Amino acid sequence: MTEKKYVLAVDQGTTSSRTIIFNHSGEVVATGQLEHEQIFPNPGWVEHNPVEIWDNVRQTVGMALSQASANHHEIAATGITNQRETTIIWDRKTGEPVYNAIVWQDTRSQDLVDRLAADGGPDRFRAIVGETLSTYASITKIMWILENVPGVRERAERGELAFGNPDTWLIWQMTGGVDGGIHVTDVTNASRTMLMDLHTLQWREDICEIAGIPMSLLPEIKSSSEVYGKGRQAGLLPGVPIAGDLGDQQAATFGQACFSAGMAKNTYGTGCFMLMNTGTEPQMSDNGLITTVCYKIGDQPTVYALEGSIAVTGSLIQWLRDNLEIITTSPDVEALAASVKDNGGVYFVPAFSGLFAPHWRGDARGAIVGMTRYNTKAHIARAALEATAFQTREVLDAMEADSGVKLGELRVDGGMTANNLLMQFQADILDTEVVLPVVAETTALGAAYAAGIAVGFWTGEQDVIDNWAEAKRWSPKMDEAERGRQLRNWKKAVTKTLDWVDEDVTL
Repeated sequence: MTEKKYVLAVDQGTTSSRTIIFNHSGEVVATGQLEHEQIFPNPGWVEHNPVEIWDNVRQTVGMALSQASANHHEIAATGITNQRETTIIWDRKTGEPVYNAIVWQDTRSQDLVDRLAADGGPDRFRAIVGETLSTYASITKIMWILENVPGVRERAERGELAFGNPDTWLIWQMTGGVDGGIHVTDVTNASRTMLMDLHTLQWREDICEIAGIPMSLLPEIKSSSEVYGKGRQAGLLPGVPIAGDLGDQQAATFGQACFSAGMAKNTYGTGCFMLMNTGTEPQMSDNGLITTVCYKIGDQPTVYALEGSIAVTGSLIQWLRDNLEIITTSPDVEALAASVKDNGGVYFVPAFSGLFAPHWRGDARGAIVGMTRYNTKAHIARAALEATAFQTREVLDAMEADSGVKLGELRVDGGMTANNLLMQFQADILDTEVVLPVVAETTALGAAYAAGIAVGFWTGEQDVIDNWAEAKRWSPKMDEAERGRQLRNWKKAVTKTLDWVDEDVTL
């Protein structure tokens, strides 16, 4: 029998799909990555093609296996992690999506949010599901497809259709698709639909009824670490257990070994997502944060977290590159921003999809403020980078207020951690140590650990702790007066973005 040397993780993200193979030490052995098209049919609308995503995942698995000179016999298990809230509905018999995936950033369903909030307010379901009504969660994306794509509601009510976030879509495909594919999700992804009770970990029939969502659409809810099924696609991991499933931010929290209450991580990707482990009881936020499931390992107690979600961080740098064309590649932003000594009084609030945590203002839109003729594109670049750090500070303030815990250090991961200027400013504006691990691919790593633990490749959380190692640390250097001035100006800038969308401006 071939020795099981590796665990494979599929990281299905907002802009790309990646497959990463890890060894027992949690080190990256091989990777494959492909971007997929970002579809913007109307202002505020963001879509992906689910078929393209599935095709890309198959290709990246092949790329990673080839790079590792490995085959499926050497893979102990597969873990899945994914962009959360993104909504796919497909036909169970044909496997064809009824519509493009509606992405978590999409704001088209604001009128449905308002409709649900009309009876009971925006916090109508928060005590049950852990978050305020917004366009972010899956609930109104499902409603939009049911109400706007011809024939879909009738097919859904006949039990012909299946809903899932990208994890569910991929597991269904990998375990056979139309030929007996398994229709499951895990507690972390289910907790981001606004349809699951955080306490019972079951779908709420009453909320589904209010939203007009047939229960037959929904996948079975499982833990984050158990064998859901085995690969059945010819040439794609046949017989390999699919045994880990976590939403991307929860996976990163797991990969960062944040297993004790009060530990927190921040992932810098398309958006920014900070999670703080709060232990085995859900803690409701008084300060604009989401209460979410952090992870659940098999039959062990469920672990919860507070989360601050920021819609636009890395995607703002892409916007500078693609829309304004002031940089050629995303990494160029650091040198441009470093060419000036400070932001020159410019503050950039990237409320392109409204403001997420802790404000939750769908009526906000992006603003660059404080400009004079002195300013150059370098100041705009610097302000764009600093916006990520300022938004993170707002989330941390809310987190510390809710938890009563003063954060000792912030563990960080994601693509933007390669930007030294940003990471130093982050430490400065937080007045907190910022720490990067040796393996920065913590999202995929967390999914790999969950899958490996389920099949005994790793024994449990202690293996994750033992494998975690610090690569770099940024310590705060900014004096308190300057920090206070910067934060005061940032908060002033945020007020300039509010109340923009009204009857005359519906973007």
